[in-house]
Amino acid sequence: MSSINSFIFCRQTISHSPFLLIHEIMHLNNNVTKFILLGLTQYHLRKKIVLATFLLFYLGALFAKLLIIVTIKTSHALGSPMYFFLFYLSLTDTCLSTCIAPRSIVDALSKKTFSECMIQVFSYQFFGCLEIFILILMAVDCYVAICKPLQYMTIMSHQVHGVLVAVAWVGSCVHSSAQIFLALSLPFCGPNVIDHYFCDLQPLLKLASSDTYVINLLLVSDDGAICTVSFVMLMFSYVVILHSLRNHSAEGKRKALSTCISHIIVVILFFGPYIFIYTCPATTFPMDKMIAVFYTLVIPLLNPLIHILRNVEVKNTMRRLWSKKLISDDRR
Repeated sequence: MSSINSFIFCRQTISHSPFLLIHEIMHLNNNVTKFILLGLTQYHLRKKIVLATFLLFYLGALFAKLLIIVTIKTSHALGSPMYFFLFYLSLTDTCLSTCIAPRSIVDALSKKTFSECMIQVFSYQFFGCLEIFILILMAVDCYVAICKPLQYMTIMSHQVHGVLVAVAWVGSCVHSSAQIFLALSLPFCGPNVIDHYFCDLQPLLKLASSDTYVINLLLVSDDGAICTVSFVMLMFSYVVILHSLRNHSAEGKRKALSTCISHIIVVILFFGPYIFIYTCPATTFPMDKMIAVFYTLVIPLLNPLIHILRNVEVKNTMRRLWSKKLISDDRR
């Protein structure tokens, strides 16, 4: 009887504005205390294969990113602001994939509580936005290094790039807080089955017991605008950078091209799927989940490999560090 009364109360409150009192709305959400994630497949054997693949991709990406992080932190040769931002990019990418892949394996074996789902929405939005900001900072650093080399150390001092990263963290926190506020403002009276393998706002909107048209518009203006505008700005900045290389020496041009091309590849791989997914939140395509797999599992593995293979300094520093380690181990 209490569940029926709760359901009636939920239905009565839907007619009110979802932004009236966040505390009351969170009590309505208790109508749905757990979510069931359908994942990529319901077949037992295929599910095992998918989970094993998730684990392999995650461990491979984790190893590659930790390799970059350790190399940058232990090498004095990679002390420029560019590698400072690369360090934070690898760290953010690690956190982004960690909040998806391990939880997907756990959630395939058990239900996900409401609070766990909201935490995943917040962390995914936070680290995704932070990665966008860091990619922008890397483009700014690249522009100053190539177009204003004489003022580079003055403009991109340790204090400046520390402040820039702090601003990126604050901006990401504001963005993710707005996103989680939208999620918590929705009443969930049932059903509780999410047709996805992790909690994201778009699948959650389909379960809401109210009209989500306004929320969809807010998603487009927030996620879609951030992704599209950032991508256009980044591509334009790299066009300007590549155009300015015509006045550089052959050696300087080769090093700058190696760095810029690796950045451009990472930007295209990162933003392509995000723009496709988040500029059309009201529309669902059959390949949406596969695209989500690409940007949550495949891209985190490709990003560090691109930076390792395309960046000569990182590659050479890794060789020197590992050579020293092997020599020291042999002497012992």
